[in-house]
Amino acid sequence: DTLRSMYEDSISNESSSEAYKIVGVVTQPPKRRKRKGKVVHSPVGIVAEELGIPILCPEKARDADFLDELQTTMKPDLCVTAAYGQYLPKRFLATPKYGTLNIHPSLLPKWRGASPVQRSLEAGENPVGVSVLFTVSKMDAGPIVAQEEVFVDDETDQATTVLPRLFQIGTTLLLEQALPGVLNGTVTMEQNSIPQKDDEATSAKMIDASEAELKVWKESAQTCHNRMRGFSMWPGTFLFIQIGDETDVGNNDGPTKVKLVETRVLADLQEKPTKEIEIGPSKKSLRLVCGDGSVLEILKLQPVTRKVMDARSFINGLQGRAMHWVKPDPEEKESAEDADGGVATTPAQEQKVAAKS
Repeated sequence: DTLRSMYEDSISNESSSEAYKIVGVVTQPPKRRKRKGKVVHSPVGIVAEELGIPILCPEKARDADFLDELQTTMKPDLCVTAAYGQYLPKRFLATPKYGTLNIHPSLLPKWRGASPVQRSLEAGENPVGVSVLFTVSKMDAGPIVAQEEVFVDDETDQATTVLPRLFQIGTTLLLEQALPGVLNGTVTMEQNSIPQKDDEATSAKMIDASEAELKVWKESAQTCHNRMRGFSMWPGTFLFIQIGDETDVGNNDGPTKVKLVETRVLADLQEKPTKEIEIGPSKKSLRLVCGDGSVLEILKLQPVTRKVMDARSFINGLQGRAMHWVKPDPEEKESAEDADGGVATTPAQEQKVAAKS
């Protein structure tokens, strides 16, 4: 969407004093999408191909051949990046005379790093936001050109809904504020941009799959709910549930790994901690009491190897059996994770390069 919006903006401004032309796109190398399937470009590469824009797909941004082509063939005056996901070497940053602008989905200097939206939602922050800044060697530390706060729904908004919205708003900031100022020379790293305060920075470190387990025996309902919202894109959040009494004759099933897809916190409700997961507060949801007595309502979930289902469908499949959460020992946990199969990947990451005409 950012690339297409920039292309349309460049066409509409062809005769203005702030005219520019997109001379190329840099994105991740093409990948085989399915086993024995054809190799295809990343989403931004597909759009660039459709629009007839030259594409570069280096394995690494530091590749010498790529940097040679960038400097001698494309010769951009300005570069724009969005979720590229690679460190940009000094030679890259020194190429465009107007510098490199980056769309970063956080209210910098908060949440510098790889997972800003995920970490801000995990922390329960509201508002979140997006910044357009100049790129420097230090990660996400350059002067800010434009920034906007965005309020989210603490109950229903997840990373899957918030991230696209922030990039859409960031693209508008880029086109309406940042690009015109940079291209007409009124905005530079030293002029009409705001230096960041490093002592106010927080780190949005890359998410690890090991963080996905909800430790309901020691975490609050709010903590679990916020992590579910933040990790909705990848890796998701899960817990282990024992269905039925494992001591019953004929019940050889161990704990089931269950991904939580939609939850909410039953505010102002405090109960005696218990492992039992019961139906309620309606017949369409489940209630889980966390270790501190706070209550998490489960609305949608996904048992391992099954499709996502609403809580009512899951309840119907129980056939009256009770269930409770389980704190797995390391060996059981490793076995269950192996049975899950496959590793989720993050969405294709992209970069766009623009040059002033």
